[in-house]
Amino acid sequence: MRTGLIGKKVGMSRVFKDDGRHVPVTVVDVSGCQVVAQKTEERDGYTAVQLGAGTAKPKNTPKPMRGHFAKAKVEPKMKVTEFRVSGDALVDVGAELMADHFVEGQYVDVVGTSIGKGFAGAMKRHNFSGLRASHGVSISHRSHGSTGQCQDPGRVFKGKKMAGHMGAARVTMQNLEVVQTLADDGLILIKGSVPGAKEGWVLISDAVKKVLPDGVPVPASVKAAQEEAPQEEPEAAAAEEAPEAETEAPATDAPEAEAPEASEAEAPEGEAKE
Repeated sequence: MRTGLIGKKVGMSRVFKDDGRHVPVTVVDVSGCQVVAQKTEERDGYTAVQLGAGTAKPKNTPKPMRGHFAKAKVEPKMKVTEFRVSGDALVDVGAELMADHFVEGQYVDVVGTSIGKGFAGAMKRHNFSGLRASHGVSISHRSHGSTGQCQDPGRVFKGKKMAGHMGAARVTMQNLEVVQTLADDGLILIKGSVPGAKEGWVLISDAVKKVLPDGVPVPASVKAAQEEAPQEEPEAAAAEEAPEAETEAPATDAPEAEAPEASEAEAPEGEAKE
């Protein structure tokens, strides 16, 4: 069982297929998703990977969490969550996961917070048909109707579908298809209903009801350390040139140091001539 990814819902777009069809997709940004901590069976009683995404200001981060991020040597994160994994799917702390952690054509489960609708009636909230539009119904066409029975039981059962708060709840959409992954841009294009509003956080993981396809990276697709190496080469070159400049400095000062000696040597000759 592999880890998932934390992403931010960007918006919608479409992808044109080779046969001319266009597929509507939801764009999810998964860049900057790093491993913050590991949970092991020996220490914590279960195996999981704690991920963090988004950059938070240190002044807005609680002091205990600042120490938690400093221990992992990562920047403070806005969103932190855990993914249960198998023992052989743990990822090193500090590693950054890439968008190609999922492959094209794979099915994923997406978890997010649905858009809040406020206080909604029974017809909108539970798809009730409502009362008749005429013939005996007055000013209660969209009401939910009766909510109980008689003197026995004399109460409304718990869980009765009635009007109330709708939305702003955790929602899991299963078996959504990954249409395309853009590893360089850190984007995943998903076909299907991704819950939540724009700029909302979502959790993407392998579909539990589908077989994992061939070719998926195990345990994860991690950003290679080789990509950071070219950035360090100019610094190393500058560090090598610095000692050479220091060693050459005394050589340039040597003639200037000999000049006073020559003048001092000439001084006695001049006195002698006088």
